[in-house]
Amino acid sequence: MQKDVPTLFDWAGGAAALNRLTEVFYDKVLADPVLEPVFRHMSGDHPAHVAAFIGEVFGGPKDYSENHGGHPAMISHHLNRHLTEEQRRRWIALLLDAADEVELPDDPEFRSAFVAYLEWGTRLAKLNSQDGAAPALHEPMPRWGWGVPGGPYVPAAKS
Repeated sequence: MQKDVPTLFDWAGGAAALNRLTEVFYDKVLADPVLEPVFRHMSGDHPAHVAAFIGEVFGGPKDYSENHGGHPAMISHHLNRHLTEEQRRRWIALLLDAADEVELPDDPEFRSAFVAYLEWGTRLAKLNSQDGAAPALHEPMPRWGWGVPGGPYVPAAKS
């Protein structure tokens, strides 16, 4: 096990990388017939807010909690949106395409953690978007880590 394991936020390239990710991603969203109707009225700063949220979840600064209401605010943005499985899957696919395009790290360890978070987060958003959803609005901000691999892949030093 590595001694000084970076956060997912640091490994991804920090705030600048996540902002590039969400800018490219939301350009794709607005051009997508499945997702555009959901996001056509989003504010111009929506990509930066999502980048701040992902950054905080991945161990970065607490900007989203301090400036945008934390996890309860993110949950409330999904209430009564009636998200579909097709939309959820498309959201993930476009975000993964954007991650490749902006060259987020593509090592298996990072991408495993990234995809695990996307699966968890989008399934939670879909659940909370349905009629009758009663999410716990007091939950703390999730903190996502490396999971089973325990950290990024670092090749063994050649002796």
